[in-house]
Amino acid sequence: MATIVYQTDKRSGITYAYESISYWDKDKQQSRSKRTLIGRLDSKTGEIVPTDGRGRKKKERHAVIKRGPAPSVQTARYFYGATYLLDEIGASTGITEDLKACFPDTYRQILSIAYYLILEDSAPLYRFEKWSHLHKHPYGQNITSQRSSDLFASITEDAKYKFFQLQGKRRTEKAFWAYDITTISSQSELLRQVQYGWNKENDPLPQLNLTLVFGETSNLPFYYRKLAGNIPDSKTVRKLLADLDVLGFSKVKLVMDRGFYSQENINALLQNHLKFLVSVKMSLTFVRKELDAIYDGFRSLGHYSEKYELYSCTVRTTWHYKQHLPYKGDTLTQSKRISIHFYYNIDQAAEDEKAFDRKLINLRRELESGKRLPEHEKQYQTYFETKTTPKRGTKVSVKEEAVNKAKRYFGFFALMTNETMDAIAALELYRNKDVVEKAFGNLKERLNMRRTLVSSEQSLDGKLFVDFVALIYLSYIKKQMQDTDLSKKLTLQGVLDQLDVIECFEAPGKKPRIGELLNKQKEIYGNLGVTPPTSL
Repeated sequence: MATIVYQTDKRSGITYAYESISYWDKDKQQSRSKRTLIGRLDSKTGEIVPTDGRGRKKKERHAVIKRGPAPSVQTARYFYGATYLLDEIGASTGITEDLKACFPDTYRQILSIAYYLILEDSAPLYRFEKWSHLHKHPYGQNITSQRSSDLFASITEDAKYKFFQLQGKRRTEKAFWAYDITTISSQSELLRQVQYGWNKENDPLPQLNLTLVFGETSNLPFYYRKLAGNIPDSKTVRKLLADLDVLGFSKVKLVMDRGFYSQENINALLQNHLKFLVSVKMSLTFVRKELDAIYDGFRSLGHYSEKYELYSCTVRTTWHYKQHLPYKGDTLTQSKRISIHFYYNIDQAAEDEKAFDRKLINLRRELESGKRLPEHEKQYQTYFETKTTPKRGTKVSVKEEAVNKAKRYFGFFALMTNETMDAIAALELYRNKDVVEKAFGNLKERLNMRRTLVSSEQSLDGKLFVDFVALIYLSYIKKQMQDTDLSKKLTLQGVLDQLDVIECFEAPGKKPRIGELLNKQKEIYGNLGVTPPTSL
């Protein structure tokens, strides 16, 4: 098989491309290779420009040689089925066009690395060379570790924001957008935003935080931002609103979990006239007050949803809105209409009660044995009374009223919104937010972001952006798989593996040809909304 070999002239600094064909030398009894000059490598575009070897372009060819449907200049065989799929997705979602507009000199490299991250499933970047030799991809050449680092460092904030704007305009929707944060662990001492914080498993680790905004309807990511690892979720909403306003999306609807709830955030959302749906803690005084008013009749047949196997009820109430007016030195107060959707799951209530009883048993044992733990002192005082005498020792009794009060709200959860919708519609909307959770899983596992291995801010910013681009492709594929029930037959990796074996053949002066396609492969392309490849 013919391969392309690159060699740099030390005197001129020009890199030349040669077609290398291996053959067996019978006389010397060893493998040899024959090289034919193809052209010189354009340092700006990364493409091969035909030349006669003396610095002059061949008269018969004026165009730059490009990989694609044009006649080939080499004999080669590549895997193409999966990268073709990504080519088509990039065209239909506008990813390729938008990247070209924002990164005209490097968009092919960005796409190729994104393809590699998607198809190789957590493989480190130093293995890109092997993958590049076997696959047809946008850049068409190897990207060394140093070159990928340079590429990441060249990705500017301006270009990223321009990409967010272009992609956002393609997918701006009246539906809600899901917003969430994940943590990325890092041991680097050179990254300023690596700080000790608590991840979702409550482990104290040096980490970065990464925010993501997803379209609830498209299931595609629109925007991301990294921030210091010790910043709590509730402190990020105002910055998100400011960023969306800069991007030209000032009228959005957000779905958020309870970590983002705070009076300050709700006031900020109302001040900006934005719609929201946010989970709220049942421990909040005003939430319990509203539930207590309907508590006795809550678990009635009219409130039961057979589909979701829970009870639901909506309460219309008011929010005491406050806005500080610095130019007047005053505070504006108003009443704003909001709704609280309450839900009760009897199975969850039983699980909560069993877990609570187990906790009480352990607390009582600690008291009776005299092995009290400082972190449990508040719970001892809340749920138990203790009496100690010289003869009988320590006697522990349960405060039944306090225990019953705690159990009163087991199995309940609540969503708060300023949008008009019923409780079940709100529940469905909120549950769709798990698209962000799945995206975080893709970032950390498949795209190899569980640990950051870069050592500079610029490299990290660029690597995150390329990961974000890859995440758009993955999200599109998973959405199509779910919509067509393909996910019931194959995993994501199974889909990519089925297509990745399809080959592309190239020969000098001939248009590339596609290898045989099985019916099941054609069916997969159809389920993913892509026309199967034909001879180019």
